[in-house]
Order: sequence, then structure tokens, then C-alpha cells
Amino acid sequence: MKKNIKLTLAYDGTNFAGWQVQPGLKTIQGTLIEAIARLTREQVVLHGSGRTDAGVHALAQVATFLTESPIPASNLVIALNDTLPSCIRVLKAEEVAEDFHARKSAKAKTYRYRIFRGPICSPFVTRFVYHHPWPLDENGMKSAASSVLGEFDFSSFAAADPDRLRRIAEAEDGDDEAPSNVRTIFASSFRREGDELIYEVRGNGFLHHMVRNLVGTFLLVGKGTITPEQVGEILAAKSRSANPGATAPASGLALVGVEY
Repeated sequence: MKKNIKLTLAYDGTNFAGWQVQPGLKTIQGTLIEAIARLTREQVVLHGSGRTDAGVHALAQVATFLTESPIPASNLVIALNDTLPSCIRVLKAEEVAEDFHARKSAKAKTYRYRIFRGPICSPFVTRFVYHHPWPLDENGMKSAASSVLGEFDFSSFAAADPDRLRRIAEAEDGDDEAPSNVRTIFASSFRREGDELIYEVRGNGFLHHMVRNLVGTFLLVGKGTITPEQVGEILAAKSRSANPGATAPASGLALVGVEY
């Protein structure tokens, strides 16, 4: 009898080509599938709550897979952590209902972006932050962050995602995802913690590079290139070409948690 196993994961994504399996590249999903196969002797299909990009980290990513292995879920934590590289840790493993799906069952996700503002960034921190020691209008950035609260078409903050279009066209894995760029943002704010300026955003879903593009646009506000009010105008344009903001570096971004 098959069991549906839910894993909660933390990882340092620095040396990986993102979550999703890609031929010839080291990915989080691929590494986990190989580790599970070594333990269960099964080639499982592993679903993640979302596809984090190359270099992006996770504090509590969620993944699910079906297995016929007799190994108790609680034992998988120790067994997988003994098999996986130290930059990927299984925090929790539990058996869940058959219809639970890491991505389709998700109600909200929270991401955090860390900007280190001090003049010298410690080598023990640099893998997990974007170092920006130059002047920024942080109050302006805080004001701009509230411009994206609510339900909007976030096309102006989305990178092209050919894989998503392919999944929709092929209805991969029975995916009924609509080709819509409309998302709802429940919380969006900056805060200071010591030398770090931290952006945290919670929403019902995020587009490809969306959080990093939001941060890149807020940084333009901080530099005085655009005003906080112009962020709303960029959002209303519904076009990435209308947004002059660069995509912020992947190192500062982490998936904080997923709500079900």
C-alpha cells in the first residue's frame, strides 16, 4: 500500500541549479530523488511546493512523494540526512492524506530577502545576503513595499518562464494551473535588523523571479531613481518591459515557509 510522505526541508541553494531536475545539472529535487531511491529502492516522483531558482535558499520547503517502502516516516529524517549532503537537511517527515500535494494544497508562502548594509560582509553571512553598503532611502523602500498589497496582475515583476508555459500546454501531471499572472499579496514590508535590511513578503503564489524583481524595483526607489508612487504605476502597466528594475541577486532570497 502506498503512503504519501510530506518532507519539510532546509537547504543552502548556493551550489545548486535550483529546485527542479535539469539534465546534467545538480539540483535540490534531483539530489533528494537520488537519496530517496537509495533508501527505498524506488524511483519516486517528488513534488515541491515551488521551484526555487538557482542560488535561492529555503528554511522550510515542502515536498511530497508516494512510496511503498516500509520505512516509518519518522525514520526517514535520520536516514535521509545520513545520505544527503550537509547543505540539504530534512527537518521533518510525516505521513499525510493521500490527496495532500506539496504545491496544489498550498494556501500561502512567505519569502524573505536579506540586504546586508554594513561596509564589510562576513564570509559566514555572504552566501545568504545581497551586500549593498551604498546609500539607500530605506523609508522610501518601506513606503514602496505597501504598493503591491492586494490582488494584482504581476506581469511587470515576472520573468519569462518557458517551463511554466510547457507545463500548461502539456497539462503535466494533471496540472490545472491557469496561465494567469494574477496573485494576491497579503503582506509586504521592510524591516531593519542590525546591519540587515530585510524584505518579507507573503502571498498565495509567486511568479518566476517575482520576489527578486520586486526587490530590484524597491532598490531603485532606495537609490532615488524612481519614486514609491511609480512602483504602483509599474505594477499597473502589466509588462516586464515597463519595469526598469534589475532582478536582485539570488543569494539574498529564501523561502521561509508554506501554509496549508
